[in-house]
Amino acid sequence: MVTKAETASISTSESLFEKAQRHIPGGVNSPVRAFRSVGMTPLFISRAKGSHIFDADGNSYLDYVGSWGPMILGHADERVLEAVIRACRNGTSFGAPTESEITLAAKIKSAVPSVELIRFVNSGNEATQGALRVARGYTGRDKIVKFAGCYHGSVDPLLVKAGSGATTLGVPDSLGVPAAVVQDTLIAEFNDLQGVENLSLRNSGQIAAIILEVIPGNMGVIKPDAGFLRGLRELCDREGIVLVFDEVMTGFRVAWGGAQSLFQVFPDISTFGKIIGGGFPVGAYGGKAEIMSQVAPLGGVYQAGTLSGNPVAMAAGITTLTILEKENPYPKLDERSRNLMDAFAAAARAGGKSLQTACYGGMMGFFFSEGTVRNYGHALASDNDSYIRFFRGMLNEGIYFAPSAYEAMFISTAHEEQDFERTVEAAQRVMATL
Repeated sequence: MVTKAETASISTSESLFEKAQRHIPGGVNSPVRAFRSVGMTPLFISRAKGSHIFDADGNSYLDYVGSWGPMILGHADERVLEAVIRACRNGTSFGAPTESEITLAAKIKSAVPSVELIRFVNSGNEATQGALRVARGYTGRDKIVKFAGCYHGSVDPLLVKAGSGATTLGVPDSLGVPAAVVQDTLIAEFNDLQGVENLSLRNSGQIAAIILEVIPGNMGVIKPDAGFLRGLRELCDREGIVLVFDEVMTGFRVAWGGAQSLFQVFPDISTFGKIIGGGFPVGAYGGKAEIMSQVAPLGGVYQAGTLSGNPVAMAAGITTLTILEKENPYPKLDERSRNLMDAFAAAARAGGKSLQTACYGGMMGFFFSEGTVRNYGHALASDNDSYIRFFRGMLNEGIYFAPSAYEAMFISTAHEEQDFERTVEAAQRVMATL
């Protein structure tokens, strides 16, 4: 049986956390890791394998975070590790073109037909930043539309009503971002097509891009209403606006062709990350050749990075996508995630709670809420206290969820039937105590 969270592993983590705070702001290198929203000290992880992570004392936890999505094959997949080791033996960075960049670019293009040219960068942050810059350069316009609760990285003009860690910490906007930087950022509500139409009407001929998470996963997982994405596509076509789909989380996670393939609505530019590097730092933005041809050295939109297209990340990404293409795990992941969410909802009902769930492929989420959660305001109105108690209870059972009610959860191909059975049994026990 897994050692519970209140045992010696926490005291070791507390010691490490205390040391970390002497050297690192808040003791962490990304805010949501701090466990502040659940009132705990973060676990310090030493290793991971398959569907499990292990803390500093070697205690095992069944993992439903998966490094926030990219570990679709499970942790430390041997096939990916072998490809990484081979790449490392040839050198870890050249700052020059490699054949592996071509291979991964071609593989992404074959899966995502809306991508005709693609530029690799080092993170999802860089990908969204590059996508907006090229959209502005292409259209000659300055304004962008983003949706409250959608998180696109810590990019200055997008840190307005952002999701993820900003919501977790209760800080929807960031200090240090000049007013002038966000004055051209327009905020809309997710699933409110008329609201976007009104913004477009009031700012006619001034909007360069509309950017959104196709399936929001940074304010919890929220389903797009029927017709919402199609309506945005039609609006952008009509008004000459570049439609940007942020698939950093959903790309190759919810389906082989990303979320856009599920809904059959295709953007002008897509951003990617997470899985396309097989767990290594990577990002990319790509889309129509007419637009992407504006990127230097072809055009006047400048973007560069010494580590862009890093050969180690390329090797990990090529191997991961090759396996996904061959094995097509998405139908099985989708079935398992739906079964898990159905079981959670049933356990909640038995305990007198109402649970709203959403799942796509191996990505899923839930809210303790009586009503359907359709946007950021609905997410914030959900029962966060119940999630905190649920998180703590499941951690005591040796099951690791996101330390925030406003994040997605993930399963991998390494999760086995016994993992899900154990999770459901634990959820039933915990739900009964909320």
